Amino acid sequence: MLPTILDIATLRAAYASGSTPLDVVEQVIARRAASADPAIFITPVSDDTLREAAKALMARAPEANSLPLWGIPFAAKDNIDAVGLPTTAACPAFAYDPDEDATVIARLLAAGAILIGKTNLDQFATGLNGTRSPYGAPRSVFDADYVSGGSSSGSAVAVASGLAAFSLGTDTAGSGRVPAAFNNLVGIKPTPGLVPNTGVVPACKSVDCVTVFAATVGDGVAVRKVLQGFDRSDAFSRHPREVSLPTDRLRIGVLGETEREFFGDREVERLYDQAIERAKALGADIVTFDYAPFRQAAELLYNGPWVAERLAAVEEFLTTNADDFDPTVRLIIEGARGKTAVDAFNGQYRLAELKQATEEEWAKVDILLLPTSPTTYKVEEMRANPVELNGRFGRYTNFVNLLDYVAIAIPAGFDSADHLPAGVTLVGRAFTDDALALVADALHRSAPCGMGKDKSAALPQSPAIEAAPAGIPIVVVGAHLTGMPLNHELTTLGGRLVKTCRTAGDYRLFALSGTVPAKPGLIREPGFAGNGLEVEVWMLPADGFGRFVQKIPAPLGVGKVALDDGASISGFLCEAHAVANAVEVTSHGGWRAYIASLKASAPVN
Repeated sequence: MLPTILDIATLRAAYASGSTPLDVVEQVIARRAASADPAIFITPVSDDTLREAAKALMARAPEANSLPLWGIPFAAKDNIDAVGLPTTAACPAFAYDPDEDATVIARLLAAGAILIGKTNLDQFATGLNGTRSPYGAPRSVFDADYVSGGSSSGSAVAVASGLAAFSLGTDTAGSGRVPAAFNNLVGIKPTPGLVPNTGVVPACKSVDCVTVFAATVGDGVAVRKVLQGFDRSDAFSRHPREVSLPTDRLRIGVLGETEREFFGDREVERLYDQAIERAKALGADIVTFDYAPFRQAAELLYNGPWVAERLAAVEEFLTTNADDFDPTVRLIIEGARGKTAVDAFNGQYRLAELKQATEEEWAKVDILLLPTSPTTYKVEEMRANPVELNGRFGRYTNFVNLLDYVAIAIPAGFDSADHLPAGVTLVGRAFTDDALALVADALHRSAPCGMGKDKSAALPQSPAIEAAPAGIPIVVVGAHLTGMPLNHELTTLGGRLVKTCRTAGDYRLFALSGTVPAKPGLIREPGFAGNGLEVEVWMLPADGFGRFVQKIPAPLGVGKVALDDGASISGFLCEAHAVANAVEVTSHGGWRAYIASLKASAPVN
């Protein structure tokens, strides 16, 4: 039997011991049939289709755990396209049958994950509470009187109740974080643009993020790494890159007294204070910062012109089908009708001012630690006052995407009655996703509160959470490769090999004349259709990196090298004039192979 919560590490161990995806699918089917919450799914994948998916996976990849997410069951919010299932966005009249999977769904299926269904949401992803759906309101897994959080309501409950190992949500204002807090889960909200939105019904297209709900930070990171990567069909997609955080005496910003607002919820405030103390015990420096400019940026999302993006997403449908909207959702979206282009520009100007103000606070801290939601409410309380109470949930979440940050929501424990959970969120600047995950994982493990509805479950370790790289990465192409004559220049500076990989396909390689030892020249030629070149990524200490780069002779230099996984890392490049009379060796696929070919053709004395 599988545990109550289906974490990825436990499933992988079960597969390594002889269980099959078909065995797991049968348990998912049984659990789904026994579920006490009928509002989790809008369209579940049928039992027979699930069985066929498991069989097809075993035929395609028969070796256990041979794919990154081999046999891992997941659910997806029903504003994300999946072929064979309608996309409704929680509005039956809007429903359509997609011709293609969303990019994120396609990547998960290719990695071996098994989709079990499309989950409920606040209609058109407009809300943070989970009650704005004609398909019903999913409930907190701890008390059915309370909201599940939204808009990714069904996605969170599916994981917290043990039906899926992870799920996809979307997040514009906090929809991938608030439901995590209310259901004792982790919510991974990546840097905007890191995960593509192709095939996702937009709420606010310029700031939407696909998110991951999981039992542990490690599980969420493992899924996020499958999802991320540039997608040309998404105009807001971005190439991944790594931004580090300090490895010692991390400065964590926390709320001062003047910016604390828990709306009378002493229990959530107590759990927030406990999280601060645990962060301090882990070695962080706790710094009070001014939340005011962040809060004022948050207010722009609904009170400023960005609400017009919600109208832009559904304007044509709203014109013909206004009566098919949830009344509160319609009220919010129609509130954009009076916004003008002038309002939009003024909103951008105000956001830029606030972003500059936040820079003063970032000078004091490395990351922020905030309550995920300052309180929670019962379903009937929310229905009686849907706008004001919903707005309270977003007090500490609404600013994150507008300001281009990454956030990871983690459990913070339960109230004194051991009844309802609360959560905290770590917020970092763009592309600190991996570094922030290390801090989030440590802080989560310091607060034993189980996973999802299983309060006593022990958190498994995850290979996705690794030691943070200390230093600066550099791509080496030729004489500095492992085993080559200048490799010692890296090792004597304390460098270590991170990985061997390939460049993007539009690079060419030349053997430079007159260099001792022999060196290559790497240039990028947009439009060149190659297969990429073998390179190595090394990590150098920050001071060593400076000394190393200073010694690089012309015509070589350091610039950004694009890798085939979409990353862009500093590395060796060559001035174009230097290869004019050089021998091109691109066809060898890399400098090592070229040198080997010379040795093979050398005459034997």
